[in-house]
Amino acid sequence: MSKTKRIYTGPSLIAKGLVARLNDIGISPIERNDHDSSLRAGFTMSIANQTMIFIREDEYEKAQPTIEAFLNEIGDQNN
Repeated sequence: MSKTKRIYTGPSLIAKGLVARLNDIGISPIERNDHDSSLRAGFTMSIANQTMIFIREDEYEKAQPTIEAFLNEIGDQNN
């Protein structure tokens, strides 16, 4: 099984934009929203509207320029 690397944590709307960019270059990231999952299970233990994006480690080199360009465009240098 491939290992994954977290590449972004932040607002769901912005995460969707990053996912779309990665899809454009042939990478299918994993989106994880613990808040939504915990609501479905009947408890909440996370921050609302926060999504984590993961990709396979072997795809990181291909994805890195796209990730950096996207984060620069939105003005997010913290991820």
